[in-house]
Amino acid sequence: MVERACDGQNDFDVIVVHSFSRFFRDAFGLEFYIRKLAKHGVRLLSITQELGDDPAQVMMRQVIALFDEYQSKENAKHTLRSMKENARQGYWNGAPPPYGFKSVEAERRGHRIKKKLAIDAVEAEVVRQIFTLVIEGDGDRSSLGIKAIAVWLNENGYFTRRGGSWGTGQLHSLLTNPVYAGCLRFNRIEARSGKAKKETDIVHAAVPAIVDTETFEHVQRLLKQRNAQVTAPRFVTGPVLLGGLAVCASCKGALTLRTGTSRWGNVYRYYACSSSARKGKTACKGRSIRMDKLDTLVVEHLAERLLQPERLAEVLHSLASRRAEKTAAIDRRIAGLEKEARDAEDRLRRLYTLVERGLAELDHILKERIETLRLDRDRASAALERAKEGARHCIKVSPALIDQFGSTMQEKLASSDNAFRKTYISAIVDRIEVDDNQVRIIGRKEVLEQAVRANGEPKAGVRCFVPKWRPVGDSNPCYQRERLVS
Repeated sequence: MVERACDGQNDFDVIVVHSFSRFFRDAFGLEFYIRKLAKHGVRLLSITQELGDDPAQVMMRQVIALFDEYQSKENAKHTLRSMKENARQGYWNGAPPPYGFKSVEAERRGHRIKKKLAIDAVEAEVVRQIFTLVIEGDGDRSSLGIKAIAVWLNENGYFTRRGGSWGTGQLHSLLTNPVYAGCLRFNRIEARSGKAKKETDIVHAAVPAIVDTETFEHVQRLLKQRNAQVTAPRFVTGPVLLGGLAVCASCKGALTLRTGTSRWGNVYRYYACSSSARKGKTACKGRSIRMDKLDTLVVEHLAERLLQPERLAEVLHSLASRRAEKTAAIDRRIAGLEKEARDAEDRLRRLYTLVERGLAELDHILKERIETLRLDRDRASAALERAKEGARHCIKVSPALIDQFGSTMQEKLASSDNAFRKTYISAIVDRIEVDDNQVRIIGRKEVLEQAVRANGEPKAGVRCFVPKWRPVGDSNPCYQRERLVS
């Protein structure tokens, strides 16, 4: 309407509104568009608020606009507060429910109907199937990524609620939404800006769960492990088993896939030093090893040397002994701090008793002594709290769990699916150094212990493959200039 009024054709001369709040409930916006319309000869008239163009009435219109803006923000504040309380009590605030759920009537309060989320039996089976595909795969493959799941669903006749095809965005939102594990989140996103709100502003409420919490958390760990910002896509879906793990012992550069063809047409695959391939012999003398040979060496040595129950128990026992020594030192420190705090508290109590009974006069010397004791007590208490937070409880790993972990890992490493084997190897191995005469498999005992407790599930990582990731701020000079100006 405003655009047509200002196009220069003068189709109309007046815009009539019930009140100025129906045109804008923002003081700046109202004045801006009134002046813009006036430049093109169009007037804004209110039926219920008849105001002219003299300065006094213009001021009155601006005051009314300020009150309208204030009232709008107050209404928004109270409405949001009511909706947050409604969500906190477990009721659904409206909008289409998440896939797998439906909204049902819970109770009536006068003419108002309160609704809650309930499980839709048909859609819930599809949700469980999606989570199963992430963890167990479709039979041919041991685990599927989001795009592969979308392809599988579309090929097997599964459709969205509106009858459309599945996409990666829909599936990622579904797999990362904790509502499927029984936790509804409300007030997560700012409506106008689309930005995420603080965790303290988010309301959590219990709803019926479609998948159990362990399954949901397992899927989150897998998604983090496969995140393109954590591990390069070529390492997740590529055919190279040790991609991202194998490095050259001389330059610490990654060993990447190189292929060669013999005179008879046979194709050979090698792990070759990427530094030498990209920068020449001055960067590294270069070394290569046949891919099948290195893969076999690593898998066999992990299965025979590390994943045997006796070897695992020995490694974890040495870790537990070292941790027990640290725990004992921390316990001694905590005991000393507890004694120091008790002593300061007892001295303060005795001084207070003397003052109450009139045996001592509260002069400036006694006040300074009391203040000193208070500071000593508070310092000891603060140090005690920090020591307790830093203390680690020793968790014993049972022999049965060690046996189960060893057998599970050996079974997974014997799988024919490279992506699946790669996930489990990266859960316990940090890097594999290839030297001229030996191959060193390097890992950390703490990581191995975590893997044993998680029964071999992959660990979450941090972005590690993006070269020179944001070294000097923003790479877009236009955006940087706009940000500096704003």
